[in-house]
Order: sequence, then C-alpha cells, then structure tokens
Amino acid sequence: MSRLTKAVILGLLTGIAGLIIGFNPFGIDLEENIGLNLLFKLRGVRKAPLEVVVVGIDKASVENLKLPENMQKWPRSLYAHLTENLVKGGAAVIVFDIIFKEPTSFKEDNLFAEEIYKANNVVLCECIKQDKIPLTGGKELDIEKTVPPIPLLSKSALALAPFPLPKEPIRVSQYWKFKTAAGDKPTLPVVAFHIFAKGAYDDFIQLLEKVSPLQAEKLPHNVESIFNARGIEDVIRKIREIIQKEPFIGERMLKELENSIDKKKYQMVKSLIKMYQGSNAQYLNFYGPPRTIVTIPFHAALQLKETSSNKNDVKGKAVFVGLSELSPLEQKEGFYTVFTKEGLDLSGVEIAATAFSNFIEDMPLRPLSLPKHISLILLWGMAMGFLCRFFSAHIAAPSVIGLGVVYLFVAEYQFKTSGIWYPLVVPLFFQTVPAFFTAVIWTYVDSGREQQEIRKAFSYYLPEGAVDQILKNIENVKASDQFVYGVCLSTDAEKYSLLAETLDPKELINFMNKYYETIFNPVKKHGGVISNVLADSMLALWVRANPDSSLPCLACLAALEIDKAVSLFNQSSDNKLPTRIGLHAGYISLGSLGALGHYEYRPVGDIVNGATRVEGLNKYLGTRVLITENVIDQKGGFLKRKIGKFLLPGKTKPLVIYELVCSKEECTDEQKKVCKIFEEGLDAFNRQSWEEAIEKFHESYNTIRGDGPSSFYLGLCEQYRRNKPEGPWDGVIHIEKK
Repeated sequence: MSRLTKAVILGLLTGIAGLIIGFNPFGIDLEENIGLNLLFKLRGVRKAPLEVVVVGIDKASVENLKLPENMQKWPRSLYAHLTENLVKGGAAVIVFDIIFKEPTSFKEDNLFAEEIYKANNVVLCECIKQDKIPLTGGKELDIEKTVPPIPLLSKSALALAPFPLPKEPIRVSQYWKFKTAAGDKPTLPVVAFHIFAKGAYDDFIQLLEKVSPLQAEKLPHNVESIFNARGIEDVIRKIREIIQKEPFIGERMLKELENSIDKKKYQMVKSLIKMYQGSNAQYLNFYGPPRTIVTIPFHAALQLKETSSNKNDVKGKAVFVGLSELSPLEQKEGFYTVFTKEGLDLSGVEIAATAFSNFIEDMPLRPLSLPKHISLILLWGMAMGFLCRFFSAHIAAPSVIGLGVVYLFVAEYQFKTSGIWYPLVVPLFFQTVPAFFTAVIWTYVDSGREQQEIRKAFSYYLPEGAVDQILKNIENVKASDQFVYGVCLSTDAEKYSLLAETLDPKELINFMNKYYETIFNPVKKHGGVISNVLADSMLALWVRANPDSSLPCLACLAALEIDKAVSLFNQSSDNKLPTRIGLHAGYISLGSLGALGHYEYRPVGDIVNGATRVEGLNKYLGTRVLITENVIDQKGGFLKRKIGKFLLPGKTKPLVIYELVCSKEECTDEQKKVCKIFEEGLDAFNRQSWEEAIEKFHESYNTIRGDGPSSFYLGLCEQYRRNKPEGPWDGVIHIEKK
C-alpha cells in the first residue's frame, strides 16, 4: 500500500471519527462547555448596545430608600413612580422581570396599574407553572401553563411574557424565544423587541405583502390598533405561524429587504424577520460579567430628570427592571454563565437584556448550519489525517500546529465579528491530535518487524535512551556512544566461590536466578537499569543527560531495599549469599565495547570503576552499603555515617566514603548515637589524637557490639599510636588490595 493511499485512508477515518464524536451528546456537550467557553475567553468583554439599559434592584437601593430586602414587600407606588419617570425620560419599552403574583393594598396596586396603562409600553413577567393531569391507566401528563401577575396589573400591561431559565446549577447558554409547552408563548425578549421595533412594523408588513400578499392579509396593518387593543402577543404568534409553515417567506423577505427600505430601518426590520427564523432555542451572545450592560440603580432611576447625564439617559431605549447585584453575598437570583467569576453570576434581568440586545445587533450566537458543520468536520479531518500520514513527523507537527492556530484565529474572528460559532474541541483535539499520533504509530509500525525485534532485544539491558540512539544509527553501532550523568550501583556476593564448588551446575543456576530476581526487583522498582551481570556481581545504572538530584535518592532507596531483600532471602535458604553494595556518581560513557564483530553495550569510565572499588571496601569495614560523597542525597532522607577518606586500589585520588545506614523514618536512637560518637572519633583520628579516637571508637563499638568501622579504626589507631604515620598527615587511608 502506497504512502498516498495510507494518507487518504487516515484522512477519511479522521473525518468520519470527527462526525461520530461531534454529533453525539458527548461531543455536543464538549463543544458547548469547553469550546464555547474558550471562544468567549478569547474574545473577552464586548461593548453592549447603548439602546438597552437595566434598572437594577440592589442592596444600595434598599439601603438608600430604607426598604425591606424582600422586594415583594415594597410599596407598588415605587414601581409606579419608576414607570412614570421612565416614560418621562422617553423609554421606548419598559420590561419588569419581576413576578407581581400577590396583591398588596388596592391603592398601591391601582396606582401602579394606572401608570402602566398610561405608559402603553410596559411588559410584565409571567411565571411558568408545571401541572400534572391524570390520565386513564394511572398515567400522568406533564403540562406547563403561565401564571400572570395579579389581574389589576395584567389588564393594564401592554403585554405579558414569561422568561424561563433553568433553576439547576448548570451553565446557561440558551433561552427559548417561544415557550412551546406553554401555548407557544413568546418570551420577554421577543415581546420587548416587537414593541421596541414598533416604528419598523409598517415596513415589515409592506415586505410581507410583496412576498406573500395572502399571508399579509392575516396580520393587522395599522400598528396603532395593535398597541391600543393590547394585541401584540396575537400578532407575534401569527407571524411565527406564517414563517414556520412557509420558511421561504422569511428568506424572500430578507432578499427583498436589500433594496427596498430606508437604511435607518434596515437593521430593525432584518432583526424582526430573523427573530422568527431558525431554532426556537437561541444561544446567548453574552457581553461580559454583571453590569456590562449599562445599569442604573433603582434609587437613581427614581430621580431621573430630562437633564440626566448620558449614563442615565433612557430616551428611545429599552429598559429592563429586575434584581442586579455586584456582590455574590448579596445576590438573591443568579444564573451560572461563561462569565461567572468568584461566585458572582449573571442575573435573570441581565440575561433577558442580553437576549434583547442580540436582536438589536442581529448577533445572537449562530452555530454553523448542519451541512456546513458536517462539511467542516469532514474536510478538516481529511486534511489533518492526510497531512500527518503523508509527510514525516518533523514536517507534519509544525504544519498541523500552524493550521490549528490559523483555524483558532479564524474561529475567534468569526465569533467576535458576526457571532458565528465554529466547533473547536472536535477538530482541534479529537481530530488533529489523534490524527498526528495515529500517523506516528502507523509509521512506526511500518518501519518493520526487524527494527522492533532489535528494540526488544536491546531494551533488556540498555539504559533509557540508548535503544533510540542505536536505532537512529543502526548502520554504525560502534559510534552510538553517549556521555551521560549517572549513579552506578555495584554488588558482589560473599561465599559465591564456595557455593559454586558445592552445588550442582543446574542447582547453581536455579539458585542464582532466584538471587538475581531478589536484587533486580529493587533496581527496577526505583527506575534503575541492570547494565551488567557477571557470576555473582551486578552493575545497575540511573542515568540522565544532565545531573539530576533525584537519581542519588532513587539509587540509595534501591541499595537499602537490596540489603533487606538479600537478608530475607538468606533467612529462607540453606545457602547464604551475603551481599556488599557500593555506589558512586558522576559522568559516564555509554557505548559499544568490543572488536572483530562482537560488541557489548557497556558503561565505562572512572565512576564505574569507583563503584566496584567502593563495594570492595565493605570487606575491610564489615559494612554492607557504602556510598561516595557524590551520592549524598541532598534532601537528607537517609541516615548516613561518614567513614573517612580512602585511597582505593588502582585510584590516584581519595574518595570520601559514607555508610548508608537506613532511611530517616527507620533509624533508631541507638543508630543516631553511634553515628555521632563515631564522627567524634573520626575527628580525633584526623587530628592524630589517637587516645581520644580510641576512646570514642571503643564507645561506638560497645554501643553496637561488633560495629565493623569502629573495629577497623581501633586497629588502625593502635597501630598509629605505636608507630606514627610517615610523611605529611592528611587523614587518607590507603587500601592496597581489592
């Protein structure tokens, strides 16, 4: 199969996979909760239309007017005064996002009703109530019905409309233009916009007459008669019915609109037509956090004058009245949105004002149409799959990243300038990323079984990264050398020679396999690599390209666990293999050693040699785990005892040696005491205070009977007390034999 064919196949699979994910509930939720959220974050806050104002009922107004916190207990005369003030200020439409469901005093209610009636532009909010109707067979039918405000106010209002929002703690991103389950009732933003666009109604009817005269006859032609008869809701329903039954009417009206109307009214009529098109559920194009839409506190709105500042000007504007706080502690009504921050949600009245503002601008959020959405996902997936499989990874990677950035830029630009919502999550994360890694894996598989077998064989004994290095240069294995930082751990088993003499070869192999399993496990557990095994010895490595403070800690943990594991192993076996351990750290060369066609990949250098010499020092000191100063764990997680400076066999520079006793969590007071006394003795030894040193080493020897290092130094001090060391004294102890 050619590379081109494989690229086409991967492209088709990526496109189809994107369609499957993008059009199931999981993918839709991801786009709405993650993709849409990202677009809003990238776009940021957007300026709201100046034609919309919110009158906010807030804590400041409660305190300023000395009113109860429950606004249902406020005197209705306040709302009457507010309505009167807004009408005097020239408000085009007044929307109360407040449920006036309970009567107060007749005088107060009547005063408010009179002002509403005189205004002839007030919309009051209805609430939605769910009822269950019993059916035959014990079943029930859920229905929704609207509950209007008290009759006195309902009769006075120009229109009544619900604005249902979810009460559950989910993010609000949509609203209903019409509440179908409640008799196809138009919601607050729709009704309010019709009243606001009163001046464009005649032009709307004229357009409809040009496109469909028969349908135009179903609607009243005198706009004043609609408002005087309080028939705005019926008109809205009829328009919706006409455009829903014959969707082409709306499209033809929009085409006719281009050349047949005053430019000043163009946007308003266009928005009126589009309001009836598309889905009933409308996505909200939010402007920003609370108070992004111009907000006048309730108490300030009561004092509006004709000379009001531009900030409080309501002339020709839509005014929405409702709860609006700036503190999450004071917020009594809030809905979680993309702009919720630090517990402060958007209030219901601000969401209603946002929906209304989207109509004014004709910029609600518009997901791509189904054909465009399918085409985009399919073509993007095909392009990504083809690109990733046809080209090598080092070309494909920057290419897909670049295209992804361009796609994101275009999506953000369209979202910002026209409210068009492009999918992000599926194309960028569920198509691009899997396409790239699938292509890489596919290419890797195509590299052949031979390379896989080589990798598998090498991985048993090569350190991390060495296999990749060799496979990159398989033609010249001898040149595959690395210079790395590492910790070497060397082990050697006592009494192995005697064991080899006494056991049958098959028994010896079985026994040694169990032994190696015992000492290999701690190495692998702590990220080490078994580099070399010879008879009873093991060399393990922890390597990185550069010095890494975590490596000594891992190696020390492995060393202590090996010591414990061998002790348990010896207790459970008739044959004993006490094990000595030495650790050294520094830069190591990893490379191929050999000649005449036979090579072995091995670590070489002074550090490897030093680790084996440190391991051998255990024989002289009667210890089990010795480490050099280079292996000291900087985090101090272990109890260690400084043993001294030693010039080991074959070395020209002395090494500072420590005994690794145990982890800090496991150490006993007795161990701490011995370490302290021993260090005091070592200090005296370095000062050539032989008597003091002998006293301290005797004390540490008696604390832990048979302490090897104490015994070693006691013998050395006795020797030096009788015969002072020759030459300059530097405290270095020379070990002549391995």
